[in-house]
Amino acid sequence: MLFAVMLTTAAGNTAMQSVMPSIGTAMAVDDVWISLAYTWSALLWVVCAPIWARRSDRRGRKAMMALGLVGFIVSMGLCGLVLWFGLAGLLSAAWTLVLFALFRALYGGFGSAAPPAVQAYVAARTPRSERTEALSLIASSFGLGTVIGPALAPLLVIPGIGLIGPFAAFALLGVAALVALRIRLPNDEPQFAARGAAYDAPYGSSSSTHAGKGDEDGADMQPGEPGQLGWFEPRLRPWVIVGLLGGHAHAMVLGIAGFLVLDRLNLRDTPAEGTGPVGVVLMAGAIATLLAQWGVIPRMNLGPRAATLWGVALAALGVTLFGVAQELHGIALGYAVASLGFGLFRPGFNAGASLAVTRVEQGEASGVVASITGAAFVFAPALGVLLYNYSDWLGFAAIVALCATVFVIGWSSLGKDEVLTRDRR
Repeated sequence: MLFAVMLTTAAGNTAMQSVMPSIGTAMAVDDVWISLAYTWSALLWVVCAPIWARRSDRRGRKAMMALGLVGFIVSMGLCGLVLWFGLAGLLSAAWTLVLFALFRALYGGFGSAAPPAVQAYVAARTPRSERTEALSLIASSFGLGTVIGPALAPLLVIPGIGLIGPFAAFALLGVAALVALRIRLPNDEPQFAARGAAYDAPYGSSSSTHAGKGDEDGADMQPGEPGQLGWFEPRLRPWVIVGLLGGHAHAMVLGIAGFLVLDRLNLRDTPAEGTGPVGVVLMAGAIATLLAQWGVIPRMNLGPRAATLWGVALAALGVTLFGVAQELHGIALGYAVASLGFGLFRPGFNAGASLAVTRVEQGEASGVVASITGAAFVFAPALGVLLYNYSDWLGFAAIVALCATVFVIGWSSLGKDEVLTRDRR
């Protein structure tokens, strides 16, 4: 069920990414405005994800997963509706984008409840030596969704519904996932409490902490240690820095990808035909991500530091190939190599942040991770598109520079894998 929750939202979001460049072109909207339409949603994700993570400690992971799915369903349905009005000429392009951004914000505000709940659920039930592999498996559900979404998106562009077909289809799939979650997933009483502050309000001052039975990390908790973790928590700070910089690089690539395909293949005049090639490129990247998370990490037994560093190095190579490619095969190959790198980087960052704190703090740590992930999508996609439209080389050089910076900082500041992954008794 955890796999299904992440897969559904990932497939829906990447299907949307497959068609949005074509929708923007059909409405004669500049590329950068399409990218900026996601900004408010990403900003809300940054703010809300830690709040929902803390509430999951008290209200349970299942409730937060359900809330996240409801946010996804409502957002996809309303976004599809307003885009249909815009494409039909019933709304101006400006009002269409404003309403799209507003309804997309529902996903940022409420959809952000699900990923930290899923991560905390897994992290609280796995020993340290297996944490990277377990979180990689959950991350791979997101990766599988990114294969399914672009594959289905062109098939869902059907007469009568057109380019908003993927929105309607995945809203319905979200409903099915929500029903299955409610019926099949047991009400969760975590085996290990993700000890964080339990607040009556998001910024309340009262909290209570207690160690869970059998908490192998409990010895690490010092008396008086604060329950609420933030970005500047010393144990998390190195992972926050690399996660933020690497996340910006990844978000910029995702922002550019669809528009680059339309430009390099000369599809600006026929945007409806662009959904297929864009879907092929996104699928190639998604399959490479799955290869990283299902094959490379478990087979090579990569720890968080190794996965993070080798991931950004490989991503820089892929971005370079992606930037110079001029035809579909080369574009897909470059994007796949970059995605393979980011497919190593993401689980490495997630696991590193999880292992940096104790088991009872997993709810808090997952909130920080989700917040960092969302922060990368506030301005980075629009910035990437802006730089790309100004100069191809400037956009891709900025992404490669971010990857190189992550490698340098990570090499000197991230904890050793043999220390992070050692089980504690």
